[in-house]
Amino acid sequence: MLVCLTAHQRTTPLESLERLSLIGDGIAPQLKAAHDGIRGAVVVSTCNRFEAYFDLVDGSPVPAMDAAMQQVADLAGLPFRTVRDTVDFAQGNRVARHLFAVAAGLDSVAVGEDEIAGQVRRALEAARKDGLTTAPLEHLFQRATETSRAVKNATRLGESGRSLVRLAVELAGSRVEDWATVRVLMVGSGRYAAASLAALRAVGAQDIRVHSRSGRRRFADREHLITVAAEDYAEEAAFADVVVTCTSTTSEYALTAEGHGAARSGVTAPQVIIDLGMPRNVDPGVRALPGIELLDLETIRVHAPIDEFATLDQAHEIVGAAARRHAMARRVHEVAPAVVDLRAHVVKLLADEVARHDSPEIEAALRHFSGVLLHGLIARGHTLAAGGDGAAWADAVRTVLPADEAADDAAHEAETGTDGTAR
Repeated sequence: MLVCLTAHQRTTPLESLERLSLIGDGIAPQLKAAHDGIRGAVVVSTCNRFEAYFDLVDGSPVPAMDAAMQQVADLAGLPFRTVRDTVDFAQGNRVARHLFAVAAGLDSVAVGEDEIAGQVRRALEAARKDGLTTAPLEHLFQRATETSRAVKNATRLGESGRSLVRLAVELAGSRVEDWATVRVLMVGSGRYAAASLAALRAVGAQDIRVHSRSGRRRFADREHLITVAAEDYAEEAAFADVVVTCTSTTSEYALTAEGHGAARSGVTAPQVIIDLGMPRNVDPGVRALPGIELLDLETIRVHAPIDEFATLDQAHEIVGAAARRHAMARRVHEVAPAVVDLRAHVVKLLADEVARHDSPEIEAALRHFSGVLLHGLIARGHTLAAGGDGAAWADAVRTVLPADEAADDAAHEAETGTDGTAR
């Protein structure tokens, strides 16, 4: 059984989402170990969402999901009730439809964003590396990647450059006269730094400097950027026209109201700060400083443009069709054991009959007949399974097929004893 727990920017308070983001995407092993009913787990954690996908043993999902939410609450330092009340729960084919929409960027602040499909793919790879995936989870995430490509190829959402970072830069553009003359400071050289740099260069920014709070220089050297040392950071942050924070270092704010206010004492030039961090990199109190305009994830979400309804409708139709195909394939897969048993039974009968007749003509006729018989029965099973009635077909197969010889022997022994005499 597939289920998912999801918290994202549209339904979860930013404070709770910040706490969830702190635990990151490396907690899948702890979630799998939270309950014996969890067979596999994949975690997708981005700057504006936290999602956990599970493959559970059959039965009620409530005990396993309560255990998983308790584990999430403990790791995030949140009350269990807060987690339970703020995460959305889905099971069955709703899981596929949700993940397919997420991978296609339909559930993002910047609808159709480029980055989320890669994040979904890397989440599966990480879980696979840790031995946490199962066949249902593998199929689910692989179909999600395929659906994302289908949406990009068939709709205007496939246009390049859609991302949360680019949306933030576009919003900042209304406050910037000429990006070519702007002095930009990037804070952070982690997973969002490359996307941030690409977005800035796309609008023409040239004077881009970078400060890594961990002291890493590889990103700046590779991209030929000016590196800002720790001792120069406060002054650079004070005089930059635009500051973009995208660091995953969470021990303290990259910019505090008190520290940044002191550094900008006497500076009259306006400044735009784009905070892409989750949890936040910038103290919300910075917004009250003179000349500062702060664009954080909440602000960006509120100002995100609504794409053309026709394009979104087309994308959702593709996602819905993919989810239905996935459900059909899963239902057909569920009758596979009965198909194997039926095929093995007919093949055994065929081999016995062929052995009794030393005639190529009779053998050919028997093989043709058995093939036609199997094809019709299996096709009927797949059709019923696709419509949700596969269990009845599988039960019928188990009813009409003879019991396994080993099972017959065991039953006979239980009834008569090892010496063959009746008990």
